[in-house]
Formats: sequence, structure tokens, C-alpha cells
Amino acid sequence: MQLNHIIAEAQDHDRGRELELHDPATGEPTGIKLRIAGPDSATQNRARLNLSDAMAEAADPSGRVSAEVRERLRVESLAACVLGWEIEEDGQQVPFTQAHVVRLLRSSQWVQAQVDAFAADYAAFRGGV
Repeated sequence: MQLNHIIAEAQDHDRGRELELHDPATGEPTGIKLRIAGPDSATQNRARLNLSDAMAEAADPSGRVSAEVRERLRVESLAACVLGWEIEEDGQQVPFTQAHVVRLLRSSQWVQAQVDAFAADYAAFRGGV
């Protein structure tokens, strides 16, 4: 591998890859598809930096950040790594907004776990789209 390959791959991470959520009990595809930025993307880097800044701003005078606030900021940071989606609610396409992504992530721990694992999986982002 050469430096130009590493740089090109990191840039490719910003295009993202598709993750289809799977039912945690049956393993069956749900039909919900999310486009996730890769671990070396500028998108994920911005999300990490924004999370650090938000945690610093949320800290009380002793440097403490409540668990509730930490969790809210973590979910918002994860949501910032979602670039697009295909998802319906009551038979209608749900508009892609960060607020709706946060709503999806907060809906269930298994959703968060799958998105978080995929977003960190270098193998999922190796090679072209």
C-alpha cells in the first residue's frame, strides 16, 4: 500500500456505504437502509470534534457532565455520521433530517449498536462503492 492509496481511501469514506438494518432477533433484513460515513471520513472527524466541544461546553464548573447529557451528545454525534437513508413510517417515506436520524437511533439500542459497529468497521469501507 502507498500513501496515495491511504489518502484516496480516506476520501472515499466520505461517500459512505450502505448499511441495511437487520432484526436483532431473527437476523432478517428490515428494509431500512442508511448511508454511513466511514471511520476515516472528514464527516466522522467533524462529529468527533463537535462531540468533544459539546462535552466541554456541557461540563459544570467541576468538569462533570451528566450521564443524560453525555448520552444525548453521543447519539447526536452518531447521527451526524448518517449521510442519507431509505426508511418509511406508516407507508410514507420519512424525510432525511438529523432530528429524524436521532429519533431512529433513540428508538432502540439494537439500532444504535448496528450503526455504531458499521461506522467503525474499516472492512465495510474498503474498496470502491
